[in-house]
Amino acid sequence: MSRVQTVTVGPGDGDQRLDRWLKRHFPHLPQGRIEKMCRKGELRVDGARAKASTRLEVGQQVRVPPLPEPEEMAAKQAASPARSRVSEEDAAMIQAAVLWKDDHIIAINKPAGLAVQGGSKTTRHVDQLSEALRFGMDEKPRLVHRLDKDTSGVLLLARTREAAQGLTAAIRHKETRKIYWAVVAGVPTPYLGEVRYGLVKAPGHGGSGEGEKMICVHPREIDKTPGAKRAHTLYSALYRVAGRATWVALEPITGRTHQLRAHMAEIGHPIVGDGKYGGSGQENLGDGWGAQLGGIISKKLHLHARSMTFQHPKTRKIVTIKAPLPEHMANTWDTFGWTEDLADDDPFESLR
Repeated sequence: MSRVQTVTVGPGDGDQRLDRWLKRHFPHLPQGRIEKMCRKGELRVDGARAKASTRLEVGQQVRVPPLPEPEEMAAKQAASPARSRVSEEDAAMIQAAVLWKDDHIIAINKPAGLAVQGGSKTTRHVDQLSEALRFGMDEKPRLVHRLDKDTSGVLLLARTREAAQGLTAAIRHKETRKIYWAVVAGVPTPYLGEVRYGLVKAPGHGGSGEGEKMICVHPREIDKTPGAKRAHTLYSALYRVAGRATWVALEPITGRTHQLRAHMAEIGHPIVGDGKYGGSGQENLGDGWGAQLGGIISKKLHLHARSMTFQHPKTRKIVTIKAPLPEHMANTWDTFGWTEDLADDDPFESLR
């Protein structure tokens, strides 16, 4: 084991997540170990507790606790090779999900049900499977943003550190556009609108995952509510099935946890299949509530990151990536007689 270290964030190492910085300097550290050190308060930035997602700035002091030597970690990985190796089946799956790539960026259509990043109980995720997305590069591609585990669609990975910095900055400064497709219970009115409820984490950490749920806060109460953050979503009702369900386009102006799911539930139109925010046991009867349509409609979450538009960090050209619907949503589209080409490329043009 090494000793406690205090490392200064040097030039060229700023503006990146703490976990990415650690993996660059201590490549033998697994993600689960990093998150555990954060939870226990062993990792500190300028003396304060930090999360894996904490962004570092040049000149900050990072306290690194005693770490196992690379040989120790290698021995542990050798003892459990299934955790460190991508199977041929998984490699084929994640490679087939690639929508677009060049020397700087890879875009994939993330499958619903696949987590983006791991934790103590999640060992199969995009970050791990990205080992199969090197395509000749020395390092695996880096995550620059996230999607919920049950949300499918466009996910960008950077193939170089420079591309990662450029994309991360663009996302943080709201210089990218993401448009999602969803099916919601009932019919939102007006057909084109916006939601500005703030979001705050729900209290408790029960087995039902309540601690991971977000609660909506009225805009007038945001500044009075500890921990609440402002959130802004645009929605556009595209096509509907009587009063039962609507195909909506959603654009998150801010990027809060579970923002789209919580916002649509708050206005009375939860996303179909959303057991956390829409009540998985409630069948929708056409009144705009209940996240299950019943019949042959899948009970899986009907939320898909349809497109992402961004300025390429190297070429400076505007790039738009689109992802086809996952199977369970494609089946719903077929059932309702919808086709992907019915939607405008920009359903929110009149709001701009």
